[in-house]
Amino acid sequence: MKGEGNKKMKKLLTFAIIGFFAQLIDGSLGMAYGVTSTTLLLTFGIAPAVASASVHLAEVVTTAASGASHIRFGNVDKTTVLRLVIPGSIGAFVGACFLSNIPGDMVKPYISTFLLLLGVYVLIRFLFIFKVSEEREAKPLSAKQSIPLGLIAGFADATGGGGWGPIATPVLLTKRGLSARKVIGTVDTSEFAIAVSATLGFLISLGWEQVNWMWVAALMIGGIIAAPIAAWLVRIIPAHLLGALVGGFIILTNARTLLMSSSVSTPMQTAIYAFILIVWAASITLALRRGQKEKKEAGNLANKVVNN
Repeated sequence: MKGEGNKKMKKLLTFAIIGFFAQLIDGSLGMAYGVTSTTLLLTFGIAPAVASASVHLAEVVTTAASGASHIRFGNVDKTTVLRLVIPGSIGAFVGACFLSNIPGDMVKPYISTFLLLLGVYVLIRFLFIFKVSEEREAKPLSAKQSIPLGLIAGFADATGGGGWGPIATPVLLTKRGLSARKVIGTVDTSEFAIAVSATLGFLISLGWEQVNWMWVAALMIGGIIAAPIAAWLVRIIPAHLLGALVGGFIILTNARTLLMSSSVSTPMQTAIYAFILIVWAASITLALRRGQKEKKEAGNLANKVVNN
């Protein structure tokens, strides 16, 4: 009995750690709580439907904590949040209710290809095109843009085990005028409504008895601890570096999805992952150097103004 109790405690502690790191990644990069936590739960042999329902239930609390933290640190564009919430909630609820009848695995490669291309664009934009002055020219997302984005991202989130951040974040990052930290904070804050809607859909289709509340509680505790840390990190990390981190993460996660659904040999997959990681590391280095250069130029300009 004591041995079983220790095993259960270790498992709950592991789930809390999973929740912590999943929220730390999601809160600082604007995506991947669902993908990270669901993937890790599946490695423990938990059924996909139960893992997805548990993660979405935990997200109700973790996204609320994350949203409050991002609002506290000024990382949120409230107009964009309001425009994304309603279509995103509808998409998430519908996706969760009809999950069993939707061949999500069939459409995943197409969505991942689109997102991978967006990731490449995000990386290029923040490394070579982006200017700090763009952050002072923020324009809210229009209704015509927010409705399809919210519906698709919410639907993908419920049917694909995570998709709100991976879809909404790169799309918003391609929109000129919206800063990287506000994109991440906005996506994380609006995700609360999507998590609630998806959870309602799952509970209607799966039932309460499928949920292990101890697992959910452990994931919640880890996520709540990580939420303010992630929001603080977003506030202090320079836009160039955030763009490089997010862009590389988008490329890596979607390349993984595509490779897993293909017949590419294991050595080739390893080579592709290695190439992506090398490019990502180089991009981060370039972003850091560019940030230092711009900071130095801004300092020199300030000194000239003072001297004159």
